[in-house]
Amino acid sequence: MNTFKFTLLILITTFLMGSSFAVVKIGLPYSSPLLLAALRFTLAGIIMAVIVIILKRPHPTSISSWIKVFIIGAFQTSGVMGCIFLSLRTITASESSVLTFTNPLLVVIFSTIFLTTHYKLYQWIGVLFGLVGVSITMGAQIEFKIGILFGLLSAVFWAIATLLANKWGLHFDTWVLSAYQMLFGGFLLLLSSFILEKPFFILNGNSLLILLWLSIMSSIVQFALWYYLLQKGEPGKTSAFLFLAPFFGVLSGWLLLGESLYLSNIVGGMFIIIGIYLVNSNFQQKSSLVKRTLKINE
Repeated sequence: MNTFKFTLLILITTFLMGSSFAVVKIGLPYSSPLLLAALRFTLAGIIMAVIVIILKRPHPTSISSWIKVFIIGAFQTSGVMGCIFLSLRTITASESSVLTFTNPLLVVIFSTIFLTTHYKLYQWIGVLFGLVGVSITMGAQIEFKIGILFGLLSAVFWAIATLLANKWGLHFDTWVLSAYQMLFGGFLLLLSSFILEKPFFILNGNSLLILLWLSIMSSIVQFALWYYLLQKGEPGKTSAFLFLAPFFGVLSGWLLLGESLYLSNIVGGMFIIIGIYLVNSNFQQKSSLVKRTLKINE
């Protein structure tokens, strides 16, 4: 793949990742958060499931395999996305994207504790930079907001989903796993919506456009582009560009929502971006668990 094409596709896919936070924030007046998340991923999951069935991709053949897909969907789609959508009720899109994309840092910590995985010194320096960045960004908050907790929980769930995908993912067709984990997660979000909130969805041109953008562009298209880049390029090099996603999250929050950019947000965000880059970099090794941080889509 030539440099121009690689750069263009990286910019498009990380833009879709990061800007989805602002789009969700725009959509919240039209829908309760969990229902909007449920509709987004149920629709995306159905479309993806139809595609993999038509293409006759290999599906799981045992109940235990389907249970694993369900568990991954519970963490990746239901847990991560549910927390993101809930966080956006009380904090900015910029803050939510920065908190959520600290998940590569947590992957290093969790895999070291639970899987005794060994990482390079520069990756641990990246973790330190990221934690300092979170402290700077959130330390400027005069009052605690529940959205901060939900933002941090989204990163925790994403890190857990990454570890599960690394452990079980090799036994599944990538497209099939992604399709059904989105679908199962969407169903769980739908159930959660009716239990945990008073669901509502105002159907009009704006809400429909937002839902279609989130389901197709920010889910299916973004996922397809990311996997194309991982397959055609060097995974370590590709994953190192994940730092662009929170950058686009902050930028889109500023451009689309008029969110203020405080010095603490900028400085803390830069620390986190540097941390993500170091954690996902491939300076001295060919493979790393963290390369697959976004193996299963949003």
